[in-house]
Amino acid sequence: MLEDGKIYLGLSKDDPTKKVYLHLPQANRHGLIAGASGTGKTVTMKVLAESFSAAGVPVFLCDVKGDVSGICEKGKDSEGMQKRIDRFGIRETFTYRAYPAVFYDLYGKGGHRIRTTVSDLGPALLARILDLTDVQEGVLEIAFRVADDQGLKILDLKDLRAVLSYVSEHREEYTATYGNVAPQSVGAILRALLPLDKEGGDLFFGEPAFDILDWIRTAEDGRGYVNVLHCVETVRHPRLYAIFLLWMLAELFEVLPEEGDPEKPKLVFFFDEAHLLFSDAPKALLAQIEQTVKLIRSKGVGIYFVTQSPSDIPDTVLAQLSNRVQHALRAYTPAEQKAVRAAAQTFRPNPAFSSEEAIMTLGTGEALVSCLDEKGVPSVVERTAILCPESLMAPASATARRTAQLHSPVGDKYDTPVDRESAYEILTGRAAEKEKEKAEAEKKKAEDAAAKAGEKEKEKKEKEAEKKKKADEKRAEKRRDKIESQLIRAGGSLLSRGLLKILKKL
Repeated sequence: MLEDGKIYLGLSKDDPTKKVYLHLPQANRHGLIAGASGTGKTVTMKVLAESFSAAGVPVFLCDVKGDVSGICEKGKDSEGMQKRIDRFGIRETFTYRAYPAVFYDLYGKGGHRIRTTVSDLGPALLARILDLTDVQEGVLEIAFRVADDQGLKILDLKDLRAVLSYVSEHREEYTATYGNVAPQSVGAILRALLPLDKEGGDLFFGEPAFDILDWIRTAEDGRGYVNVLHCVETVRHPRLYAIFLLWMLAELFEVLPEEGDPEKPKLVFFFDEAHLLFSDAPKALLAQIEQTVKLIRSKGVGIYFVTQSPSDIPDTVLAQLSNRVQHALRAYTPAEQKAVRAAAQTFRPNPAFSSEEAIMTLGTGEALVSCLDEKGVPSVVERTAILCPESLMAPASATARRTAQLHSPVGDKYDTPVDRESAYEILTGRAAEKEKEKAEAEKKKAEDAAAKAGEKEKEKKEKEAEKKKKADEKRAEKRRDKIESQLIRAGGSLLSRGLLKILKKL
C-alpha cells in the first residue's frame, strides 16, 4: 500500500505502532523475497506489486503457480480480512480493487505471446546459455558474421540451423577470411540446440519480436500496468526460462537510457522460482547475470528475486539485493541450519531478538524485513506482519482474464506469428535453385549426348546407305557390262551369219 510516497509493507511485531516501509527512491536497489513454501512469499510479492502499480510504476510478475493472476480482480471480504484491516490501521484507506493487468505467455496459451529473434539474442549470450566451448562460440560468431555479410536474417532456430549448415558446407571458402570452421564444432552446436528446441525454443524465437517498452505503460488512472507472465508450464523447462529472463534483462539494459537515481523506479521485476535461473548455470552465464543486475539499476529498473532460500542466489548477485524480506525457513538438517545462519547474518542486527531464531519461528504472513532508508542505509531488521493485498488472493476467473485481455494496451500486436523470408527460406531457395540448375545441366548433357548419339547413328546409316548404293551401282554396272557383252556377242554372231549368207549368194 502506498502511503506518503512510501510503500507500507507491514507492522513491527515488537512495536505494533511502528510501520515498516520500502522507500520508492531506493526500490531500484533490487531486493530478495525468500522463505519456505507456504510462508507467504506470494502475498508479499503481490503487496509490493500493487504498491508499485499505485505509485505509477509498471511491474512484471512471474506467475509460477497461477495464483498471481488474481491481481486483475478485486479481493473478497471475510472476517479474517476485516481483522487484518483493523490490525494494520488501514480502515480509511484500504479498498478491495483490481489492478490493471496484461497477461503474457511464452507458449501463447495464457496470454500474449512473447517472442524474440535469434539475432536479437546474439551469439555471445546464446553461447553462454548453450554452455559452448570457446572454439564452438567462435564458430557461432563466424556463422552470425557470414549471415550479416550475406543479408541472411537469423530470426528463428531453423534459420540458425540453416546458416550453420551452410557455413559448414562452404567452410573452405570462409576459413581464410574468418578462421577455421570444424564440422565437429558445427555438429556440437546443432546438438546443443536440440534440448532448447524440445523445450519450446521454436515458439520463443520468431516474429513479431516483442518490444520491451510495451511493459513500461501506465493505465488511464495513472497506475502502472502489472505485466503477468503465465509461466506454469515454462518453469518446467529451466533452460528456456533462463533464456527468457536473460534476454529480458539484456534487452532492458540496451534499450533504456541512463536514469541515475530516480524518485521511483521506471520498471520493477519479480522473478519467482529464481533458483531456476542459477541452478547448474555455467560460470560465464553467472557472470553475465551478475553484471546485468549490477548495472541495470542505473537504468531505473528494480529486480526482486523470489526463492525459498537466499542460498539459491549466488553470493555475487545476492550482494546486489539491498531490500530484503525473509519469511520462515525450516531447519531440520545441518545444511538447512547453515542456510538459516547465513540468511540471518545478512541482516543488520536488532537487539530485541535473534534473527537466526526468528527465521525459524515466524508464522505465515510474517517476515524479517530490512530495507534501505532515505539515505540508502540498511535499516535494522524488523519482525514484520505483512500487509494484506487489495486484489484477489487466488487465481483470476476466466471472465476476469478475458476482460483483461480485451482491454490489453497491446491489442493483438503479438498474437499472430509472422514467418517472413529469412536465412532458412533464402538458403533453401538457393539450394533448390542449385538443384534445379544441376538437373537442367544434367538434362542438357543427356540431350546433347542423345543428339550426338543420334548424329552418329545418322552418319552410320548414311554411310551404310552410301555403301549400299555403291554396291548396288557396282552390281548394276556389272549387270550392264554383262548384258552389253552378251549383246555384243549376240550382235557379232548375227552379223557373222548375215555376212556368210551374203557371201554365199555371191
